[in-house]
Amino acid sequence: MASICSPEMPRRAFMAVIAGGLLAAPLAAEAQPAGKVPRIGVLIWYAPDPGVQKLFRQGFREAGYVEGQNVAVESRWAERKPVRAAELAQELVRLNVDVLVVHPTPAIEPAQNATRTIPIVVLAGNPIGTGAAASLARPGGNTTGVSTNAVELAGKRLELLREILPRMRRVGFLAYSGDANGPLFVDQTRATAQRMGIQMLPQFVRGPEEFDAAFAAIVKNRAEALMVQPVFTNEAKLGRRIAEFALRHRLPTASQFPQFTEAGGLIAYGANSAALYRQVAEYVDRILKGARPADLPIQEPTQFELIINLKTARALGLTIPPSLLQRADQVLE
Repeated sequence: MASICSPEMPRRAFMAVIAGGLLAAPLAAEAQPAGKVPRIGVLIWYAPDPGVQKLFRQGFREAGYVEGQNVAVESRWAERKPVRAAELAQELVRLNVDVLVVHPTPAIEPAQNATRTIPIVVLAGNPIGTGAAASLARPGGNTTGVSTNAVELAGKRLELLREILPRMRRVGFLAYSGDANGPLFVDQTRATAQRMGIQMLPQFVRGPEEFDAAFAAIVKNRAEALMVQPVFTNEAKLGRRIAEFALRHRLPTASQFPQFTEAGGLIAYGANSAALYRQVAEYVDRILKGARPADLPIQEPTQFELIINLKTARALGLTIPPSLLQRADQVLE
Protein backbone atom coordinates (compact mmCIF):
# COMPACT_ATOMS: atom_id res chain seq x y z
CA MET A 1 0.00 0.00 0.00
CA ALA A 2 1.01 3.61 -0.48
CA SER A 3 3.01 5.39 2.18
CA ILE A 4 2.55 9.06 2.92
CA CYS A 5 5.06 9.67 0.17
CA SER A 6 2.44 8.57 -2.33
CA PRO A 7 0.09 11.18 -3.80
CA GLU A 8 -2.22 12.90 -1.37
CA MET A 9 -4.89 15.45 -1.57
CA PRO A 10 -4.02 19.12 -2.14
CA ARG A 11 -2.91 21.62 0.46
CA ARG A 12 -5.68 23.59 -0.55
CA ALA A 13 -7.59 20.48 -0.78
CA PHE A 14 -7.62 19.71 2.64
CA MET A 15 -6.15 16.62 3.35
CA ALA A 16 -7.81 14.52 5.98
CA VAL A 17 -5.79 11.86 7.57
CA ILE A 18 -6.66 8.76 9.56
CA ALA A 19 -4.54 6.38 11.49
CA GLY A 20 -5.34 3.59 13.90
CA GLY A 21 -3.16 1.86 16.44
CA LEU A 22 -3.93 -0.65 19.20
CA LEU A 23 -2.88 0.61 22.59
CA ALA A 24 -2.13 -1.38 25.69
CA ALA A 25 -4.64 0.59 27.77
CA PRO A 26 -8.11 1.45 26.40
CA LEU A 27 -8.70 5.11 25.57
CA ALA A 28 -5.21 6.10 26.71
CA ALA A 29 -2.07 6.75 24.71
CA GLU A 30 1.14 5.69 26.43
CA ALA A 31 4.37 7.56 25.81
CA GLN A 32 6.57 5.81 23.25
CA PRO A 33 9.33 3.59 24.70
CA ALA A 34 12.84 4.89 24.09
CA GLY A 35 14.06 3.89 20.63
CA LYS A 36 10.62 2.81 19.37
CA VAL A 37 9.63 4.39 16.06
CA PRO A 38 5.94 5.34 16.27
CA ARG A 39 3.62 4.27 13.47
CA ILE A 40 0.91 6.62 12.26
CA GLY A 41 -2.04 5.41 10.23
CA VAL A 42 -3.63 7.83 7.79
CA LEU A 43 -7.06 7.26 6.25
CA ILE A 44 -8.22 9.73 3.62
CA TRP A 45 -11.65 9.63 2.03
CA TYR A 46 -10.44 10.87 -1.35
CA ALA A 47 -8.43 9.48 -4.24
CA PRO A 48 -4.65 10.00 -3.97
CA ASP A 49 -3.66 13.63 -4.48
CA PRO A 50 -0.12 15.02 -4.12
CA GLY A 51 -1.08 18.37 -2.58
CA VAL A 52 -2.52 16.96 0.62
CA GLN A 53 0.44 14.77 1.15
CA LYS A 54 2.77 17.72 0.85
CA LEU A 55 0.86 19.58 3.55
CA PHE A 56 0.80 16.55 5.81
CA ARG A 57 4.56 16.02 5.56
CA GLN A 58 5.17 19.72 6.15
CA GLY A 59 3.02 19.74 9.29
CA PHE A 60 4.80 16.75 10.73
CA ARG A 61 8.24 18.11 9.93
CA GLU A 62 7.35 21.19 11.93
CA ALA A 63 6.34 18.90 14.81
CA GLY A 64 9.73 17.15 14.57
CA TYR A 65 8.69 14.01 12.65
CA VAL A 66 10.26 12.89 9.36
CA GLU A 67 9.02 9.72 7.70
CA GLY A 68 11.71 7.09 7.42
CA GLN A 69 13.75 8.69 10.20
CA ASN A 70 11.75 8.92 13.41
CA VAL A 71 8.23 7.95 12.31
CA ALA A 72 6.59 5.33 10.09
CA VAL A 73 3.46 6.28 8.17
CA GLU A 74 0.84 3.98 6.65
CA SER A 75 -1.44 5.98 4.37
CA ARG A 76 -4.61 4.68 2.74
CA TRP A 77 -6.99 6.29 0.22
CA ALA A 78 -10.66 5.29 0.25
CA GLU A 79 -11.39 6.82 -3.17
CA ARG A 80 -14.82 7.93 -1.93
CA LYS A 81 -16.01 4.35 -1.40
CA PRO A 82 -17.64 3.62 1.99
CA VAL A 83 -16.94 -0.12 1.91
CA ARG A 84 -13.31 0.52 0.98
CA ALA A 85 -12.99 3.09 3.79
CA ALA A 86 -14.25 0.52 6.32
CA GLU A 87 -11.84 -2.14 5.04
CA LEU A 88 -8.87 0.22 5.10
CA ALA A 89 -9.69 1.39 8.63
CA GLN A 90 -9.73 -2.21 9.82
CA GLU A 91 -6.47 -2.88 8.00
CA LEU A 92 -4.76 0.03 9.76
CA VAL A 93 -6.00 -1.23 13.11
CA ARG A 94 -4.57 -4.68 12.37
CA LEU A 95 -1.23 -3.00 11.64
CA ASN A 96 -1.23 -1.86 15.27
CA VAL A 97 -0.68 1.81 14.49
CA ASP A 98 -0.20 4.15 17.43
CA VAL A 99 -2.48 6.92 16.13
CA LEU A 100 -5.11 7.11 13.41
CA VAL A 101 -5.39 10.36 11.46
CA VAL A 102 -8.68 10.69 9.54
CA HIS A 103 -9.86 13.17 6.91
CA PRO A 104 -12.53 14.34 6.24
CA THR A 105 -15.96 13.63 7.77
CA PRO A 106 -16.99 10.56 5.69
CA ALA A 107 -13.87 8.70 6.88
CA ILE A 108 -14.56 9.24 10.59
CA GLU A 109 -17.33 6.69 11.10
CA PRO A 110 -15.37 3.82 9.50
CA ALA A 111 -12.41 4.66 11.75
CA GLN A 112 -14.52 4.81 14.90
CA ASN A 113 -16.23 1.54 13.99
CA ALA A 114 -12.83 -0.09 13.54
CA THR A 115 -11.43 0.87 16.96
CA ARG A 116 -12.57 2.34 20.25
CA THR A 117 -9.08 2.22 21.78
CA ILE A 118 -6.57 3.57 19.26
CA PRO A 119 -6.43 7.38 19.42
CA ILE A 120 -8.10 9.02 16.41
CA VAL A 121 -7.19 12.54 15.29
CA VAL A 122 -9.69 13.94 12.80
CA LEU A 123 -9.49 16.84 10.39
CA ALA A 124 -13.10 17.56 9.47
CA GLY A 125 -15.61 20.29 8.81
CA ASN A 126 -17.91 19.81 11.79
CA PRO A 127 -16.91 17.03 14.24
CA ILE A 128 -19.52 18.04 16.81
CA GLY A 129 -22.50 18.58 14.51
CA THR A 130 -21.92 15.22 12.84
CA GLY A 131 -21.55 13.37 16.14
CA ALA A 132 -17.88 12.45 15.82
CA ALA A 133 -17.16 14.00 19.23
CA ALA A 134 -19.29 14.90 22.21
CA SER A 135 -18.24 18.54 22.53
CA LEU A 136 -15.41 20.90 21.66
CA ALA A 137 -14.11 21.09 25.21
CA ARG A 138 -14.61 17.43 26.09
CA PRO A 139 -14.62 15.27 22.96
CA GLY A 140 -14.72 12.05 24.98
CA GLY A 141 -13.79 8.54 23.87
CA ASN A 142 -10.76 7.98 21.67
CA THR A 143 -11.41 10.80 19.17
CA THR A 144 -10.15 14.37 19.08
CA GLY A 145 -8.78 16.60 16.35
CA VAL A 146 -9.27 19.79 14.38
CA SER A 147 -12.42 21.37 12.96
CA THR A 148 -12.17 23.42 9.78
CA ASN A 149 -15.42 25.24 10.70
CA ALA A 150 -16.41 24.68 7.07
CA VAL A 151 -20.13 24.54 7.85
CA GLU A 152 -20.07 27.73 9.90
CA LEU A 153 -18.28 29.55 7.06
CA ALA A 154 -20.77 28.53 4.36
CA GLY A 155 -22.88 31.64 4.93
CA LYS A 156 -19.80 33.82 4.62
CA ARG A 157 -19.05 32.35 1.20
CA LEU A 158 -22.55 33.30 0.07
CA GLU A 159 -22.01 36.82 1.35
CA LEU A 160 -18.82 37.06 -0.72
CA LEU A 161 -20.70 35.97 -3.85
CA ARG A 162 -23.36 38.57 -3.13
CA GLU A 163 -20.72 41.30 -3.08
CA ILE A 164 -19.85 40.33 -6.64
CA LEU A 165 -23.47 39.76 -7.71
CA PRO A 166 -25.54 42.32 -5.78
CA ARG A 167 -28.69 41.46 -7.76
CA MET A 168 -28.41 37.70 -7.31
CA ARG A 169 -31.74 36.06 -6.43
CA ARG A 170 -31.13 32.31 -6.95
CA VAL A 171 -28.08 30.28 -5.95
CA GLY A 172 -27.41 26.60 -6.53
CA PHE A 173 -25.69 24.41 -3.96
CA LEU A 174 -23.94 21.15 -4.81
CA ALA A 175 -24.15 19.15 -1.57
CA TYR A 176 -23.09 15.69 -0.41
CA SER A 177 -25.83 13.27 0.61
CA GLY A 178 -23.52 10.64 2.13
CA ASP A 179 -23.31 12.03 5.68
CA ALA A 180 -24.84 14.58 8.04
CA ASN A 181 -22.66 17.43 6.80
CA GLY A 182 -24.54 17.92 3.53
CA PRO A 183 -27.85 18.97 5.14
CA LEU A 184 -25.94 21.04 7.72
CA PHE A 185 -24.17 22.97 4.95
CA VAL A 186 -27.44 23.60 3.14
CA ASP A 187 -29.29 24.68 6.31
CA GLN A 188 -26.48 27.03 7.33
CA THR A 189 -26.37 28.62 3.88
CA ARG A 190 -30.16 28.82 3.61
CA ALA A 191 -30.34 30.87 6.80
CA THR A 192 -27.98 33.44 5.26
CA ALA A 193 -29.81 33.28 1.92
CA GLN A 194 -33.18 33.98 3.53
CA ARG A 195 -31.78 37.01 5.30
CA MET A 196 -30.55 38.36 1.96
CA GLY A 197 -33.68 37.46 -0.01
CA ILE A 198 -31.95 34.74 -2.05
CA GLN A 199 -33.58 31.44 -3.03
CA MET A 200 -31.51 28.33 -2.31
CA LEU A 201 -31.52 25.58 -4.95
CA PRO A 202 -29.70 22.59 -3.38
CA GLN A 203 -28.76 19.47 -5.32
CA PHE A 204 -27.67 16.48 -3.22
CA VAL A 205 -25.35 13.90 -4.75
CA ARG A 206 -23.46 10.90 -3.38
CA GLY A 207 -20.52 11.33 -5.72
CA PRO A 208 -19.21 12.39 -9.14
CA GLU A 209 -21.35 9.79 -10.91
CA GLU A 210 -24.38 11.95 -10.07
CA PHE A 211 -22.85 15.26 -11.14
CA ASP A 212 -24.38 15.37 -14.62
CA ALA A 213 -27.95 15.08 -13.35
CA ALA A 214 -27.27 17.69 -10.67
CA PHE A 215 -25.68 20.05 -13.19
CA ALA A 216 -28.73 19.72 -15.47
CA ALA A 217 -31.06 20.55 -12.56
CA ILE A 218 -28.96 23.58 -11.57
CA VAL A 219 -29.24 24.95 -15.13
CA LYS A 220 -32.96 24.12 -15.35
CA ASN A 221 -33.62 25.96 -12.08
CA ARG A 222 -31.88 29.06 -13.50
CA ALA A 223 -29.32 29.39 -10.74
CA GLU A 224 -27.24 32.57 -11.01
CA ALA A 225 -24.27 31.25 -9.03
CA LEU A 226 -23.11 27.96 -7.54
CA MET A 227 -21.82 27.08 -4.11
CA VAL A 228 -20.03 23.77 -3.67
CA GLN A 229 -19.58 21.74 -0.50
CA PRO A 230 -15.84 21.47 0.20
CA VAL A 231 -15.91 17.66 0.10
CA PHE A 232 -16.06 18.01 -3.71
CA THR A 233 -13.39 20.68 -4.20
CA ASN A 234 -10.30 19.44 -2.41
CA GLU A 235 -9.60 16.96 -5.18
CA ALA A 236 -8.10 18.66 -8.23
CA LYS A 237 -9.89 16.43 -10.74
CA LEU A 238 -13.37 17.04 -9.31
CA GLY A 239 -12.67 20.73 -8.82
CA ARG A 240 -11.81 21.09 -12.52
CA ARG A 241 -14.96 19.27 -13.58
CA ILE A 242 -17.16 21.53 -11.48
CA ALA A 243 -15.33 24.69 -12.53
CA GLU A 244 -15.57 23.79 -16.23
CA PHE A 245 -19.32 23.20 -15.92
CA ALA A 246 -19.77 26.52 -14.13
CA LEU A 247 -17.73 28.39 -16.71
CA ARG A 248 -19.75 26.91 -19.60
CA HIS A 249 -22.95 28.14 -17.98
CA ARG A 250 -21.50 31.42 -16.72
CA LEU A 251 -22.00 30.58 -13.04
CA PRO A 252 -19.74 32.26 -10.47
CA THR A 253 -18.66 29.68 -7.90
CA ALA A 254 -17.56 29.58 -4.26
CA SER A 255 -16.12 26.81 -2.11
CA GLN A 256 -13.43 26.36 0.51
CA PHE A 257 -10.11 25.14 -0.82
CA PRO A 258 -7.41 27.07 -2.73
CA GLN A 259 -7.10 24.24 -5.23
CA PHE A 260 -10.65 24.98 -6.37
CA THR A 261 -9.68 28.46 -7.53
CA GLU A 262 -6.57 26.98 -9.13
CA ALA A 263 -8.90 24.64 -11.03
CA GLY A 264 -10.97 27.58 -12.27
CA GLY A 265 -13.40 28.28 -9.44
CA LEU A 266 -14.05 31.95 -8.71
CA ILE A 267 -13.75 32.16 -4.91
CA ALA A 268 -12.22 30.03 -2.19
CA TYR A 269 -12.71 31.03 1.43
CA GLY A 270 -11.95 29.02 4.54
CA ALA A 271 -9.43 28.04 7.17
CA ASN A 272 -5.77 28.19 6.16
CA SER A 273 -4.85 24.65 5.09
CA ALA A 274 -1.20 24.70 6.20
CA ALA A 275 -2.20 25.89 9.66
CA LEU A 276 -4.79 23.10 9.95
CA TYR A 277 -2.22 20.42 9.18
CA ARG A 278 0.14 21.89 11.76
CA GLN A 279 -2.62 21.63 14.35
CA VAL A 280 -3.22 17.97 13.42
CA ALA A 281 0.50 17.19 13.68
CA GLU A 282 0.74 18.89 17.06
CA TYR A 283 -2.07 16.73 18.44
CA VAL A 284 -0.51 13.54 17.08
CA ASP A 285 2.75 14.59 18.74
CA ARG A 286 1.03 15.16 22.08
CA ILE A 287 -0.71 11.79 21.91
CA LEU A 288 2.53 9.99 21.08
CA LYS A 289 4.02 11.64 24.16
CA GLY A 290 1.25 10.31 26.39
CA ALA A 291 -1.77 12.65 26.15
CA ARG A 292 -5.25 11.10 26.12
CA PRO A 293 -7.55 12.08 23.20
CA ALA A 294 -10.44 12.63 25.61
CA ASP A 295 -8.39 15.33 27.36
CA LEU A 296 -7.56 17.24 24.17
CA PRO A 297 -10.31 19.71 23.15
CA ILE A 298 -11.34 19.84 19.49
CA GLN A 299 -9.32 22.72 18.03
CA GLU A 300 -10.84 25.35 15.79
CA PRO A 301 -9.04 27.29 13.05
CA THR A 302 -7.34 30.58 13.87
CA GLN A 303 -6.16 31.57 10.38
CA PHE A 304 -8.37 32.08 7.32
CA GLU A 305 -7.74 32.86 3.68
CA LEU A 306 -9.68 34.37 0.78
CA ILE A 307 -8.53 33.55 -2.76
CA ILE A 308 -10.04 35.05 -5.91
CA ASN A 309 -9.43 33.85 -9.47
CA LEU A 310 -9.39 37.07 -11.50
CA LYS A 311 -8.94 35.15 -14.76
CA THR A 312 -12.22 33.32 -14.11
CA ALA A 313 -13.92 36.60 -13.22
CA ARG A 314 -12.90 38.06 -16.59
CA ALA A 315 -14.10 34.94 -18.42
CA LEU A 316 -17.48 35.37 -16.70
CA GLY A 317 -17.59 39.07 -17.56
CA LEU A 318 -17.53 40.04 -13.88
CA THR A 319 -15.89 42.97 -12.16
CA ILE A 320 -14.63 42.15 -8.68
CA PRO A 321 -15.23 45.07 -6.30
CA PRO A 322 -11.92 46.74 -5.33
CA SER A 323 -12.85 46.42 -1.64
CA LEU A 324 -13.07 42.63 -2.06
CA LEU A 325 -9.78 42.44 -3.95
CA GLN A 326 -8.10 44.36 -1.15
CA ARG A 327 -9.29 41.78 1.39
CA ALA A 328 -8.04 38.82 -0.65
CA ASP A 329 -5.02 36.93 0.61
CA GLN A 330 -4.27 35.81 -2.94
CA VAL A 331 -5.46 36.91 -6.39
CA LEU A 332 -4.91 34.55 -9.32
CA GLU A 333 -4.34 36.50 -12.52
